[in-house]
Amino acid sequence: MKVLGSGQYRYERVERWPNVPKYFEMGQPSDVAVNSSGEIFVLSRGNHPVTVWTAEGDFIGSWGEGMFSPVPHGIFIGKDDNVWIVDCNAHVAMEFSPHGQILRTLGNKNSPSPTCEGRLVHSQPFNMPTNLAIAPNGDIFVADGYGGHKVHRFNSKGELLLSWGRQGRGPGQFELVHNVWIDSRDRVLICDDENDRVQLFDMEGTYLEEWEIGNPSGICIKDDIVHFAQLQPFENKMNGRGSGSISLYDLDGKLLASWDNTASDDKETLIGPHDLCVAQNGDIYVCEVYGWRMSKFRKLD
Repeated sequence: MKVLGSGQYRYERVERWPNVPKYFEMGQPSDVAVNSSGEIFVLSRGNHPVTVWTAEGDFIGSWGEGMFSPVPHGIFIGKDDNVWIVDCNAHVAMEFSPHGQILRTLGNKNSPSPTCEGRLVHSQPFNMPTNLAIAPNGDIFVADGYGGHKVHRFNSKGELLLSWGRQGRGPGQFELVHNVWIDSRDRVLICDDENDRVQLFDMEGTYLEEWEIGNPSGICIKDDIVHFAQLQPFENKMNGRGSGSISLYDLDGKLLASWDNTASDDKETLIGPHDLCVAQNGDIYVCEVYGWRMSKFRKLD
């Protein structure tokens, strides 16, 4: 067994997760989330967009067939166990019951916002969004990633309250708004992927600070530990320079532990970590877009 990470944050990669049934194809995994029962929901780009698994990797079921564009991007499970899917190419964020019944949609499907630099059209706020997170007060923050270069804040009723950001490299500007999370200090953490940084804001969109982190693609905060999936450009994988890393930080931006393919004799420990989630017991589940696979990293005592 190769131990990954360090100190209190040590892990081992589970040899095979999940146990995909014979003749079943998951497709390319994009994001992953865990519900209050410990069930793992994987969002994939394929014939079965949402698959549900036990922590041991046994198949529970799937839903969402025919409901999304070819590039669904993000999944988030709220405290009520409802499932949010952010569909990048359809320009919407959709809320579902745990069993896949659609409850509501934010944005206008297949109708992107016509602007990312000028005045925002409130009736259709998204242009290739990537992910969302729900704050403790129920407000919904959406990363309007590839086209919008903005962050949108909605109340729990789905009413748009605030938008900020534009394309650029300065404070409060974004090259790629790839992911978002809210911490226990009511700060909004934005993965500004192509600017190699995480920007932190208050809930009113006021810039606070930034952390220099290479290619922050995925984020999940559990017990005040910020977990990042760092997706290196594909050419790095092709050049044999690895394909990403997992890093853990505290809320002050101090690095606690990290690992990549150089931390193991196995050069395929990570094959393009795109996003991740953390279970109640600390186990980490990672979507690897280059490897078209899921990985589980079991937390060691």
